[in-house]
Amino acid sequence: QLQASGGGLVHTGDSLKLSCAASGRTFSSYTITWFRQAPGKEREFVATISWSGGGTYYADSVRGRFSVSRDNAKNTVYLQMNSLKLEDTVVYYCATGTMDRVVDWGQGTQVTVSS
Repeated sequence: QLQASGGGLVHTGDSLKLSCAASGRTFSSYTITWFRQAPGKEREFVATISWSGGGTYYADSVRGRFSVSRDNAKNTVYLQMNSLKLEDTVVYYCATGTMDRVVDWGQGTQVTVSS
């Protein structure tokens, strides 16, 4: 089971670090992908990291501002979000699998950016 955490209320330009932790399983062999979803909109890809952490890929909307990393010893993947914008206000989800093929979804965490 995956659980995203670390969301909260911040101001534009602030930083926030999300965590995606696995319980009951080891996901060190899985690619982990972050998605986000705004109310009434489809879930969209944010970032992905390979099982080793050696490969990462970002959506154009967050590239240069967000950074994904992982600590397999802690069964945790992180999403460091810098220079947050109003449009980053959404629910963030982590999942095992790639952007095209999700294996398991985790519970989301709300990020709210205010001006």
